[in-house]
Amino acid sequence: MGAEGGGRRRALRVGAAIGCGAVLLAGCASMPDSGDLRGVESTPRQDAQVRVFAMPPRENAVPAEIVQGFLEALTSDDPQYETARKYLTAGASRAWNPDRSTTVLSDGPNPVAARAAVGRQAGDEDAYTYTLTGTRLAVVDAQHAYAPDAGTYSRTVHLTLEKKTNQWRIDALPQGVVMGRSDFQRNYVSVNKYYFATSAPTAAGGRLSTVADPVYVRSKVDPVTSTVRALLKGPTRWLDPVATSSFPPGTALGKDVTSLSPDDQNKLSVPLNDKADRVGRTQCARMAAQLLFTLQGLTPTGVSQVELQRSNGSKLCDLNEERAEIIAARGTGTRPEYEYFIDGRQRLVRLPSNSSATEPEPVPGALGDGIKRLRAAAVSRDEDKAAGVSVDGRFLYVGSLVSGASVGDAVLTSGGASADDRLTTPSWDGAGDLWVADRDPGHPRLLLLQKGAGEPAEVRTPSLDGRVDAVRVAADGVRIALIVEKDGKTSLRIGRVQRDGGTGGRPGVSILGLHSVTPQLEEVTAMSWAGDSRLVLVGSEAGGVQQIRYVQVDGSTPTGNPPTSLTGVKQIAASEDERLPLVAYSEDGIVRLSTGAQWQKVVKAGTAPVYPG
Repeated sequence: MGAEGGGRRRALRVGAAIGCGAVLLAGCASMPDSGDLRGVESTPRQDAQVRVFAMPPRENAVPAEIVQGFLEALTSDDPQYETARKYLTAGASRAWNPDRSTTVLSDGPNPVAARAAVGRQAGDEDAYTYTLTGTRLAVVDAQHAYAPDAGTYSRTVHLTLEKKTNQWRIDALPQGVVMGRSDFQRNYVSVNKYYFATSAPTAAGGRLSTVADPVYVRSKVDPVTSTVRALLKGPTRWLDPVATSSFPPGTALGKDVTSLSPDDQNKLSVPLNDKADRVGRTQCARMAAQLLFTLQGLTPTGVSQVELQRSNGSKLCDLNEERAEIIAARGTGTRPEYEYFIDGRQRLVRLPSNSSATEPEPVPGALGDGIKRLRAAAVSRDEDKAAGVSVDGRFLYVGSLVSGASVGDAVLTSGGASADDRLTTPSWDGAGDLWVADRDPGHPRLLLLQKGAGEPAEVRTPSLDGRVDAVRVAADGVRIALIVEKDGKTSLRIGRVQRDGGTGGRPGVSILGLHSVTPQLEEVTAMSWAGDSRLVLVGSEAGGVQQIRYVQVDGSTPTGNPPTSLTGVKQIAASEDERLPLVAYSEDGIVRLSTGAQWQKVVKAGTAPVYPG
């Protein structure tokens, strides 16, 4: 349970860099033994090489000081919360499980003293109770999964005066830890674990399709080992129905393993228990690929090779980055060749994605010749075909991106009375299936066309509360992002794509586990996938100005700066290859934002930008 607010922090900060040798000890103010406690000042974001260690309780510390010291200790970098446990009685220390959960508050817990404990007689001089209050933002569970969880936080901490030592100690407290947002951002880092999509297609070249499962681990407390342990335990509950691990059930680190770290060649050796002793070469390579993808960006230099070891220490298999990319792919496994948009003549046009070119060319085929006037389009991930929505939103066409290719009749027709009540911009998944929502108020539907053709299958959305205004499917084919409108408000929701056998030759598809990832926004107007577990969106808070921001699929905010602000944004597109620029349709037309640059105008007459997908 960390702390933020207006008080002072006591901590030992040790510079970890060689030759630093700096040891700073913050002073402690004397504290009253009754009344309210002010929250503890938030720790400013520290350099990656600086670790923060808490101070143990001083002799004859009063109850207020014990509570404050304990809260501070929870935001330190003690591996097993050793210092925090010194503020507890022996029984409380045994019963307390700090790994149960981490509750994130907006400004940290505010301790308020109440003299008598619940269940004890008022005036008991040997007991104190403090109520920790705050505004809850999110919770990280025992699987390290983050989830927004807005509400009021109120928990109690009880102290007793130990008879043998005559020292105040905490003898009852809630499980898990709690801290303010800035302490959480300093203490934790988001890591993508990687698994294989169970019902999704293979990526380019027949490689397995991976799916990212973001979790939070403590950033300065052996994050490599924590991440490997989390990976071995399998997908988080939300992702588990659509993802699988190559590690046999029950696989864990060897019993004597306490810490993992790569060597000076960026190779990581991972001893496993006997559950993995007999896996074959192919399965072992897939296990190693999961580890490599998960760990590549976690350390300053990354992990470029892994070696898995049997329980007796012998080598099971090893794998480097080049071989991992042959086995499996993140996203589609290919870099988009072009970015696309609708030009002033309502044709589908394109620009090379890896250049600063500003002269678009019509796409080959009928969707680029202007005969079918379009207002939106989507290009398949292999960039072989495209789907276009007619300018009035009523018809959906699909055509090949080949010179001379024609386009036939519409594959879908909406019965909505107005353009705003008809078809959304479509989206292609990695299997080459096409998704689109019909916003007809009389018959709102989310639809799937296998390979972009045939009779549309209606997708089941049992927990959807509202109308789908936009749809984007991730490259892995098992996660979907929806902008949902209800009562004039729009929110961004993430769901799982779960498939069954279906009937009549059509797939049975459901969207389950829908959850909001933008609870603080009242209006979300545009969004796009922008990485393995990240989206970019355009939205605004109640009464606020429009903003562009990144958001993780778990609802957390990624580290780093948000995109440069831009006024009048109506649509936005990003690639799941994070190296490619953002493209937007704003009041200036089609504009592009490359890493480290400012927004640049591409063309004035253009709308509906998209990358393949």
